[in-house]
Amino acid sequence: MNLIAAVDENWGIGCQGKLLVQIPSDMKSFREMTAHKVVVMGRKTLESLPNGLPLAGRTNLILTSNPSYQVRNALVFHSVDEVLREVQHYSSEDVYIIGGESVYRQFLPFCDTAHITKIMEKYEADVFFPNLDKMEDWKITADSEEQTYFDIEYYFLKYEKKRD
Repeated sequence: MNLIAAVDENWGIGCQGKLLVQIPSDMKSFREMTAHKVVVMGRKTLESLPNGLPLAGRTNLILTSNPSYQVRNALVFHSVDEVLREVQHYSSEDVYIIGGESVYRQFLPFCDTAHITKIMEKYEADVFFPNLDKMEDWKITADSEEQTYFDIEYYFLKYEKKRD
């Protein structure tokens, strides 16, 4: 499975329910990478999307502890184990964990690839992605040339879990 996120220099991913910054080419990359794939997200991430609706053109799996939570055009699960059973019906490389913080942390052990947009700024953040640079079993296997959006410098990085 894949993780996909945009992080700042401190591995921050959001503040007060919003992304730290919106970079059009990052959003385009996200759309292209996850199109016609399976996306796994928490309830708060779903509710932070435009109009709080599932992402079109994808199979949306929502993880929530609320047993009565329902949403149209998405499948709702109440445990990591339930989600893991469901994603067995799909090719592992077609499954993307898209947030938020607790969902990333819960699914990190089950993923082998992380697509990270590394933004070379420090923002005020209240939610964070696990710092893969400090984890011995993750390494960068691909990186882009420097990208810029106005005065923001960023890179597209691919991390892969080292195989034993």
